[in-house]
Amino acid sequence: MSELPVIPFERTTPLDVPVAYRELRVREGIARVRTRTGDEIWLVSGYEDARKLFAEPLLGRSHPEPEKAPRVSGSVLLGGPSGDFDTEKADHERMRRLFQPSFSARRMKALTEHVGGLVEDRLDHMAGLTPPIDLHAELSFPLPVLVICQLLGVPFEDRDYFGEISNRMGDLYDPDKGEAARQEMAGYMARLIDRKRHEPGEDVLTDLAKVIDDDGTVARLAGGLLFAGHETTVGRIDYGVLLLLQHPDQRAALEADPSLAAAAVEEILRMAVPSLHGIPRWAREDFEYGGLTIRKGEAVLISTDAANRDERVFPDPDVFDLRRKPGDPHIGFGYGPRFCLGASLARVELEAVFSRLFQRFAGLRLAVPLEELPINTHRLTQGFAKLPVTWDSVRR
Repeated sequence: MSELPVIPFERTTPLDVPVAYRELRVREGIARVRTRTGDEIWLVSGYEDARKLFAEPLLGRSHPEPEKAPRVSGSVLLGGPSGDFDTEKADHERMRRLFQPSFSARRMKALTEHVGGLVEDRLDHMAGLTPPIDLHAELSFPLPVLVICQLLGVPFEDRDYFGEISNRMGDLYDPDKGEAARQEMAGYMARLIDRKRHEPGEDVLTDLAKVIDDDGTVARLAGGLLFAGHETTVGRIDYGVLLLLQHPDQRAALEADPSLAAAAVEEILRMAVPSLHGIPRWAREDFEYGGLTIRKGEAVLISTDAANRDERVFPDPDVFDLRRKPGDPHIGFGYGPRFCLGASLARVELEAVFSRLFQRFAGLRLAVPLEELPINTHRLTQGFAKLPVTWDSVRR
């Protein structure tokens, strides 16, 4: 094997993007690297390259020979290719048309007051507990689960069941384990969709049950939405709290002026790095880009975390600054045709949390040193298993 850098690079703290990504970007731009699976791929860590390649029609999620595709990891969700190579574009457009109305910015804005009420309920619950508490268990995890359950029409009381499936489905190293969990999740969602035909509600699954009879495909996609709709937001809440706690001047500004919450959310989305996995694509045909020839079937990994720290776009990119001057937006939700459908929902949830949490709990702080926080190293979304915090007093 050639001596290629092996990704993901090790980081010194959970809040960092390893400097090796920046050094490789400066030295080579788009670089040839090796993944932990032993496969060679192209790594994209620059902001403009990431945006252009997200929008490149000759890159996709499928592969002409999936069993021969270079892999990024053992994840069944993002480690290798998915979908039908011949019909990928049409399939993607069809499914996006089905799901997009349910996640429109207008519909999400209408949820703002309701989500704020859910946050207030969780904070009231926390206020009744004796610190230290696990913020992950009491706020970061249950809030996004409750929101996505209500939106999709999934029973909240099933959270432990599908949470355990999600845990297995997101396994980073065992694709057989992940695939078995994905099939179990699809079966669970298919049963829910069938129930919605007899017991309709005001939710996404009911809407889908009315317009499509391909329960298998919709169930798999709905299972993916259930996974992504809570897993990623959970990590952003945890990381947002940590970023603010590690930058007391920014936390004080937000505490004094809750209207900064929207800006805080965007800076959290730019800087939070629960996982360094990246977003993979595979070349559908040979094509030229930036003086390179990317061959059909080769993998291109877009590191949004590294791109969001590109010093050519974000001045002082490692500085957490709620008053950062408006400029190019971060690409934490991707870019182009596959821009995350749940972006507006995540923003509603995160703004509801960060406009309230620090105003309510005076002196909120970690109850253990940062380096002692347990990390879910085996999961695609990684993040923290626990986030112990304490506080001085509760404001009413």
